[in-house]
Formats: sequence, C-alpha cells, structure tokens
Amino acid sequence: MTDSGQVFHINSKKITPVRGPVSLPAAAEKRAEQLIAQYPQSRSAVMPLLYIAQEHFGLITQEGIEWVAAKLSLPPVQVWEVATFYTMYYKKAVGKYHIQVCRTLPCALRGAKRISEHLHEKLGLSPGQVSKDGLWSFEEVECLGSCGTAPMCQINDVYFENLTEQKLDALLARIEKELPDLRLSAVRDELGAGLSGCPKSEVI
Repeated sequence: MTDSGQVFHINSKKITPVRGPVSLPAAAEKRAEQLIAQYPQSRSAVMPLLYIAQEHFGLITQEGIEWVAAKLSLPPVQVWEVATFYTMYYKKAVGKYHIQVCRTLPCALRGAKRISEHLHEKLGLSPGQVSKDGLWSFEEVECLGSCGTAPMCQINDVYFENLTEQKLDALLARIEKELPDLRLSAVRDELGAGLSGCPKSEVI
C-alpha cells in the first residue's frame, strides 16, 4: 500500500501553518486520546490518528496534519512523511466510492490490467480522476494482500475479489443504486454495513 501511484512532493516553503490550534469534534478527540493511550510512545499512534483526520476533512489537509502533530508532539513534517508514503491516505479529493485496483504480480497475472481498462472505459476516468458527479474515482495500487482471490479491488474499505468485468459491472450498478456504507469509521471503530448479501471479503 505504499504510495507509488500518487507522487506527492513536500515543499516546506509552500506549507502554510494554520493559525491557532486545530480541534476536531468531541468524539474524534476522545477516540484520539483512547488510541494514544494504547501505545508506550505516543508517536506510534500517528497512523490511526491520520485516519481520524482524514475521516473528518475528507482527505489529508494541512489542518489534519497539524492536528495529528499537536496531539503527538511531533513536527508536522514527520506526520507528512507518513501520510505521503501510503495510498490509503488521500492527498487529494476522491469520489464517494474510491476504487483501488491491485496491480501487483498475482493480480496482474489474473487480469488486473483488464479490470483497470474496463473501469477506464465504463467510468470514463483515468487513475487519479474523479467523476463529474463526485460518485466515483479510481487508482491502481500495490499489493492489497488478497493474492488468493485475484484479481481484486478495494472500494472504500471493502474488498471485492475474484473479479471479472461482468461481476464488476454488477457491483458498480448495485452501489450506484443502493449507495451502501463501505467506509471504516476511525472514530466509531467500525466498518459500515456494506453491500447487502455481499461478503466483506471472499477469503476463506
């Protein structure tokens, strides 16, 4: 899940500090304190706190970085270093349903390229783009750890595996119609209900 698809360079001269301390809603602040307390060193909570910031802001923003940094007594640049390394932290806005297609070798051998090409044709999007209605976006990422059910993709925080073009079409049609909750809430620490009748993973 390292960020090879989204190249994001940090230019400290362009980072504008936020004026005054950043605070999040009470539930997010409480959850952050609970997470920090689980680690012998508070800095170890940087990744779960980035998820909380992303959930609140919709992507990784300067405000989110400074909130995490203040919570953990870290320089903001150290939080940026973590956020820019992983694809699961969004450096730019994504669609309501963000599709990540695994392109690593097992998926590649079993048709990941066809899945990406099919998405490009069906949605009219290239990796990194968002549909005009804001519903869809997609990107290609490295190993998502479901090699035995390749090819696969992750839509928001739910895996969809053993894909074919036909199966993917059916999934997208249902999602567009039903608008299921496929997100993991870092604040509530729970995954959304998902797509009815569809397992959250097909790994047995």
